[in-house]
Amino acid sequence: MDIMVSLLFVGALVLNLFGSNVQGLGVNWDTNASRQLPPDTVVQMLKDNGIKKVKLFDADPNILDALEDTDIEVMVVVKNVELDAMTNKQNAEKWVKDNVVKYVENEVKITSVAVGLFRPDVSDQVEDIADFLAKNNAPFIISIYPFFSLDMGDGGFPVDYAFFDGADGIQDGNIVYTNVFDASYDTCVSALKQIGHGNMTIVSGEIGWLTDGNKWANCSLASRFYNGFLPRMAANKGTPLYPRYIEGYLFGLLDEDTKGILPGDFERHWGIFDYAGQPKFNMSLGGKDNNKTLVGAKDVKFQPKKWCILKPHETHDETKLNEMPNESKSSCDFGGLATEVDEDPSKDQCKFNIQIKAYGQSGSDSDSDSDSDSDSESPSPSSHFTVVPPVALISLSLSVMTSLFFF
Repeated sequence: MDIMVSLLFVGALVLNLFGSNVQGLGVNWDTNASRQLPPDTVVQMLKDNGIKKVKLFDADPNILDALEDTDIEVMVVVKNVELDAMTNKQNAEKWVKDNVVKYVENEVKITSVAVGLFRPDVSDQVEDIADFLAKNNAPFIISIYPFFSLDMGDGGFPVDYAFFDGADGIQDGNIVYTNVFDASYDTCVSALKQIGHGNMTIVSGEIGWLTDGNKWANCSLASRFYNGFLPRMAANKGTPLYPRYIEGYLFGLLDEDTKGILPGDFERHWGIFDYAGQPKFNMSLGGKDNNKTLVGAKDVKFQPKKWCILKPHETHDETKLNEMPNESKSSCDFGGLATEVDEDPSKDQCKFNIQIKAYGQSGSDSDSDSDSDSDSESPSPSSHFTVVPPVALISLSLSVMTSLFFF
């Protein structure tokens, strides 16, 4: 129960700030990318698309600075690796001071802190957690991924049930469910009711669809999912057991090329925008015009249009071609097996996109032809040959977070 003690302490520190007063969708903004867009660019993109809420998976100071003096509400996540340290009162106090109070004083509209992803082995503490949240009028946060239900169904899961446009109903008592989101959400409603919290606010902390890396992952299905989900959210109809406004956060904002791929390569393609902040398909965040195009990031700086390919008729060890340490010209050699070209080697669905310049890197194309430090900060994920990053654990299809809500 040490974690619960720290939650109580953090809650005592952060209550009496200001709470959420904006309805509408939010987005999850994570930073598992080898080349990130400047935070100011992303914040402007949020503004251009009327996005008023964002959930950050890390209290990144550059991002929080960029959110100063905006109307965007911010939920900050305490990472799992930080939870043990939070059992110490002084550590918890310092975290809040460094990552919440400091930025609230600078006009960042932090409204809540989400504390960790609780594992199945602490499920016996969920009742205590729910009691704590109820006492502080804080929401219960769940993550629902219809994609995983479909992908893990081994052909037995009805495809249409993952979407919102015509599945045969599944009877559950007196209720007929036509989509897995409603059914999963109401499972949480029922569980909370059984432990005495039937009126607790439940936030959909993560929901979305992905566009590559799996037979069910493409822009067409992503568009189908969002074009069903977003109008429902805009209508504030809720679910059969929760017939009212649901606060929701789309997962995610941008594609992330260094996100762990243990469950599959699809993990890097959750973004409604690609790695360069450009929309991948038509969608209306307001749920009114499915043919609407989102506003992409502006003034994005790209690397020069050059690619590293194998020389014709050379034999080679494929594994060595994935060890390119940087993007300087000298790095495209591989013992004389490779050469740099100006012609795009992409074919059909095998794309070698030109990567964006690293955040803080000079805008001059000539910079990338040198061996400067700015060119060797990290490998390009979608162009040239790239390093495969370490894998990471997948979150559960239905995961639970606690949130300390600020008032």
